[in-house]
Amino acid sequence: MPNHSSESRLRLTIDLDLPGRVIGDLMLRWSDNTNPLGYHPVPVISIKGGVGPVVLIIGGTHGDEFEGPAAIMRLARQLSPDALAGQVILVPALNAPALAASSRVSPLDGANLNRAFPGDPDGGPTAMLAHFVETVLMPRCAAVIDLHSGGKAAFFQPCALATRTADTGLYQRNLELAQAFGLPLIWVLGANNDNRSVNAAAERVGVPMIAAELGGGGGSDPNITGLAETGLLQCLGHLGLLDATTVSPPPRRVEIASPLDSLYAPADGLFDRAVEAGQEVSAGQIAGWFHHPAEPERASQSMVLPAAGLVLAHTCRGMVRRGELLALVARDVPEGQ
Repeated sequence: MPNHSSESRLRLTIDLDLPGRVIGDLMLRWSDNTNPLGYHPVPVISIKGGVGPVVLIIGGTHGDEFEGPAAIMRLARQLSPDALAGQVILVPALNAPALAASSRVSPLDGANLNRAFPGDPDGGPTAMLAHFVETVLMPRCAAVIDLHSGGKAAFFQPCALATRTADTGLYQRNLELAQAFGLPLIWVLGANNDNRSVNAAAERVGVPMIAAELGGGGGSDPNITGLAETGLLQCLGHLGLLDATTVSPPPRRVEIASPLDSLYAPADGLFDRAVEAGQEVSAGQIAGWFHHPAEPERASQSMVLPAAGLVLAHTCRGMVRRGELLALVARDVPEGQ
């Protein structure tokens, strides 16, 4: 069994305790044909001002999700140590090899970083990255923000994600941070959350944390990136690092009540979509049509939604494989939860 308490093999080229703006690498040492004796760089930006909380902001956990890294780079450009009451640690491309390849998973080992926590210091490159984040970076932080999007495969209605933790106080702090991000929608991660995610890692460490889903489709939408940049600044104000306060109206809260509420491809074929992210839908509503262009004699079929709710995300693919997600459907969180 892996020893998750053992020391990380990864090293930073910078001292995170230094004041001011310091830029360096997390050295992901993994010997392969592309880099047998050196390291794969994961850039890290530390901006440290006066006394105050430490906040970790990461993007590029999946390498084909670009709004987050773009928003983090915008933030890095405008933050000044003199204006900060605390420290912001920015990792715009946590899965840097994947971002360079525009790939959801790491080209070094084919692993999904957001399904790799708590990681393993003696594992592959993805497991070592996860272990470093959970055991080295998170414990020094007062809050964590992880920016995602739908990547090449999907488009998400922009939302902040807050984990419903066993610790009700931590859950409340997650919700407050999610509301500070300023989007009108919060996706509450409950029983169907994956315990191998960044969110789950933050719960284990006991640190307030939100993620965000910010569009997607394989590019960087300027409007959604702008929303993410504003959201980050508002969160830093909420946490006391910046002299700024923002009052946002109470957002709507939804959750994935059951994976069976969503729609999946019944076969390999072409999904002719008729719904989109952000749309209210009813059970039995037509979500699109499924065609078989390579078998024109095969009849097309109507695809109906199994449950009512909000379409949180839709596929961006035309040709899909059996079992692929076509429409992710969420329900409103019951009052008091």
